[in-house]
Amino acid sequence: MVSNELKQKMIDVCDQKTAQKGDNVGLSFYAFFANKNTNPELLMEAATWWIQTHKLDHFEKAIKIKALVMSE
Repeated sequence: MVSNELKQKMIDVCDQKTAQKGDNVGLSFYAFFANKNTNPELLMEAATWWIQTHKLDHFEKAIKIKALVMSE
């Protein structure tokens, strides 16, 4: 389960990326963060959710990520 803060951030980014590039756009959990490590706790939460909880590949389709997040 992801925090409400991360859940909303993931949904927003997935919506933005699919609007820009279509349903086949892929992203990694790094897509939810700037290139600077300004929130290490949230980054680790995203990494744990992505890698340990769901065992996702490095790049996954944004629509798949959004569906997973919304189902929690």
